[in-house]
Amino acid sequence: MSTPTPPDVSSSTVSGGGLIARMLQAEGVEVVFGIIDGSYTALYSSLADHGIRLVSPRHETTAAHMAGAYARLTGRLGVCIASNGPGAANVLPGIAVENGEGNRVLVITSWRRGPIVGPDRGGTYQYFDQVAVSRPMTKWTGAAITFGRLSQTFRRAFRKSFQGRPGVVHVVVPEDVMNGTFDDTEPDVEPARYRRSEPMIPSPELVSRAAELLGRATLPLIQVGGGVVHGDAADRVAELATVLRAPVTTSFAGRSAVDSRLPNLIPMLPPLIDEVRTEADVVLALGTRFGETDWWGKPPYWRNAAEQQLIQVDIDEEILGVNKPVDVAVLGDVGLFLDALLEELAAHEDEVLLAARDERLSAFATERDAIRDFLIAVPGEVDDRPVHSAHVPLVCREIFEDDAVLVIDGGNTAVWTNLYHENRVPGSLLSTFKFGMLGAGIGQALGAKVAYPERQVYCVLGDGAMGYHPQELETAVRNELAVVFLVLCDRQWGMVKFGQGMALDPDTMTEQRSLPPEQTINTDFSEIRFDLLAESMGAHGERVSQASHLGPAIERALASGRCAVIHVDVDPVDHMWAPGLDVFKAMHLEPGE
Repeated sequence: MSTPTPPDVSSSTVSGGGLIARMLQAEGVEVVFGIIDGSYTALYSSLADHGIRLVSPRHETTAAHMAGAYARLTGRLGVCIASNGPGAANVLPGIAVENGEGNRVLVITSWRRGPIVGPDRGGTYQYFDQVAVSRPMTKWTGAAITFGRLSQTFRRAFRKSFQGRPGVVHVVVPEDVMNGTFDDTEPDVEPARYRRSEPMIPSPELVSRAAELLGRATLPLIQVGGGVVHGDAADRVAELATVLRAPVTTSFAGRSAVDSRLPNLIPMLPPLIDEVRTEADVVLALGTRFGETDWWGKPPYWRNAAEQQLIQVDIDEEILGVNKPVDVAVLGDVGLFLDALLEELAAHEDEVLLAARDERLSAFATERDAIRDFLIAVPGEVDDRPVHSAHVPLVCREIFEDDAVLVIDGGNTAVWTNLYHENRVPGSLLSTFKFGMLGAGIGQALGAKVAYPERQVYCVLGDGAMGYHPQELETAVRNELAVVFLVLCDRQWGMVKFGQGMALDPDTMTEQRSLPPEQTINTDFSEIRFDLLAESMGAHGERVSQASHLGPAIERALASGRCAVIHVDVDPVDHMWAPGLDVFKAMHLEPGE
C-alpha cells in the first residue's frame, strides 16, 4: 500500500475574485460600486482585504452612474459590478450612458458557469449573451472563460480603458471562475508594464505649426470640449485665452472645464456665440468632437471650412477631422500640448493684432453682459412670489460654496439650470450632456459625494427625473452621503409637453402658452411628495412654494448633515417655456434645415 503524498504546504491558492481584487488594487482602485450577489461572492468579499471600499446602491444602473461620476471628477478608473442575467441587464442603461459621456468605467459582471455559456444551452437560467449584447455599447468587452485567461483579459481591459477617449470597458467572468479556488501562480505585474501610464506627448512640429497659425490669426477662437476636463487643463486654457486675447466657447461637456467668470468666455447663447464662431479665422479645438450639439462644426453656425483653419487636439485619433475638416491634427494630451504651445507663442506676438483682438473682445463682452442682464431680470426678485425655475440655480449659487459639485438632471429643468448656473471651479459640474438620460443625476450625485466627501454636492433635477430612481435616497442615507436634491416639480413631462403642443396646435400654444388638458396626450402625472418620501427613508425633507423660502430651506438642508430633498413647486407653464429651448431642438437637425 502506497503512502499518500502530503499536500504541498508551500503552495498557495486564490479565488478568481481574489485575483481580480488584487489587480484592481494594483490599478489604484479604492472604491467599487455595486450590489452583492452569490455569483461573485469571492470578488466582493476580497475587496476590503485589498483596501477597496464597496458602496452598494439599490439598482445596478445607479452603480454605473456612480462609477462614471467618480471617474470624471477624480480622473481615476471608476469600477462597478453586476451579477449575471438580471443584474447585467439592469446595468446596460448605465453602460450606454457612461460610454456615451466618455467616462472611464470598468464594468465587471458575473456569468453562468463556463460549460453553459458557450455555446449557449437552451433553457439556461439567468443567461443571455452578455458579451454580444454589451460589445456595441462599450469601448471593449471581453470574457475570461477560464482562470488561466483571467489576468490576460483584465490587463487588456485596463489597457483599452486608458487608450484614446475614455469610455466603458466590460469584463464578463463565469461564476465558477469567479468563485473557484485555483493555484496562485500568477505573478503580480505593475500597470506600467502592460499599458501606457504616461500622457501622450504631442509632436513638437505640430505645436510650432499651431503657434504660427494662432499667432497671425485675425481672430483666433478656443473651442473647449470634455477632453480638457479629463486632461485637467482648465488653468492652461484660461492662460492661453489671455495670451491670445481669444474668445472661448465650449461644448456642453466642456462647460465644466471653464470658470464662467472668465472674461473671454462666450456663453452658449445665440446670436452671440454664432457671431463669434463665424468670425473666427482660426479655431483651436481642444478635446472636442464637434458633435451634434456643436452643429457638427458646420455653417451657418461656424465659418465655412475653406475660410476657417482648424487646429484639433485630441488623444483619440479616430475623431481628428471626422466632423470638421482639419488643418493641423494633433494627437496628444491636451495639457502637454498647451504647455508647449504657451512656450512657443512667445515668438509669435504681434502687438497690432493683439490690440485688434482686444477691441473685438470688448465688443463681445458688451453684448454678452447685456444678455446676462436680461436673463437675470426674467425671474424677478426673490420675495414672496412663487418660485421661478430660474430662482433655483441663482439662489443655489449664492449659498453653496464655489467648489460645490452641481449635478444637473432633467428636461426643461436642465435647460433652466444650465442657463443660469455660474460654474466657478473647473471640474465641478456634472450631467449627461451627450446622452440626456433622465434619472442619471441621482447616481452621479452620490458618486460625486463618494469621490469628494468633504465638498458640498447638490443635484437640481425635475420631478420626472427623480421618479426614475427615488429609492437611491435610501442609498444616500445608508452610506451617509449628504447630498442635497432640489426637485423642481411641475407634475408633467414639460419638455415633451411643449414640443407636443407646438406640433398639435402652435397657434394656441403661442397665444395662450399652453393647451387645455384635454388636448394633450399623456404628458401630465400625479404629484409625488418627494420631501415626505425622503423623510420616510431617513433623509431631511422640505417643501418650498415661495421664492423667499428657498434659501433658508437650503441652509437647513446643509445644516442637517444628512441627505436632503427639497420639493420645489414651480409654475408648470413658466417652466415649460425654457429660454433657448428652440435652439436646443434645432441642434438635432442638420445645420441649415
